[in-house]
Amino acid sequence: MSIADVKPTRSELIATRRRIKLSISGHKLLKMKRDGLIIEFFELLPKVKDMRSQLVELYTVADKKLAVAMVADGKSALRSAANCVRTPPQVELSEYNIMGVVVPKIKVSTIQKSVEERGYGLIGTSVRIDESVHAFEKLAEKVLEAAELETTMKKLLDAIESTKRRVNALEFKIIPQLEEVAAYITLRLEELERENVFRLKRIKA
Repeated sequence: MSIADVKPTRSELIATRRRIKLSISGHKLLKMKRDGLIIEFFELLPKVKDMRSQLVELYTVADKKLAVAMVADGKSALRSAANCVRTPPQVELSEYNIMGVVVPKIKVSTIQKSVEERGYGLIGTSVRIDESVHAFEKLAEKVLEAAELETTMKKLLDAIESTKRRVNALEFKIIPQLEEVAAYITLRLEELERENVFRLKRIKA
């Protein structure tokens, strides 16, 4: 708001003071939200770091078991076992709220299965293939858990940045401008009051 566009009236001064009060209240609430989001983010950070290390470990194990199965049983046996999958994993997506930020909730079922549930026969596959499949099932389950945590973390970061910008805009731009306008209107009203008093004195004289 430019001072040049302001009408120095009492009603405008009242409205400006009301906006200042509202802006200060909003600034306080946004700071509380920002601080709360930061706390949530730092509570989530160790979980994400731990999840990443688990993913690396599970991938390393799964990759080694796959290499062993491929060497011992061949690609055709692995491909045959993979084609026997009857029921794909069931993934349910939902949402929940963290201080006004909507984040995903992923629920997965039927990833880790028994040998009978995988669809291939016990005679046609080796223990090595079973171990490889089991390792990749565990990896897939952990990947989906990691996706939920990583997405939540990104959404929290975006919300923190957005809230921080709004807090700074209120603190360093909007509130100072409104206070400057209020001071200008107050000064102009005092000048007008003095002019009126002087004019009345002249008329009386």
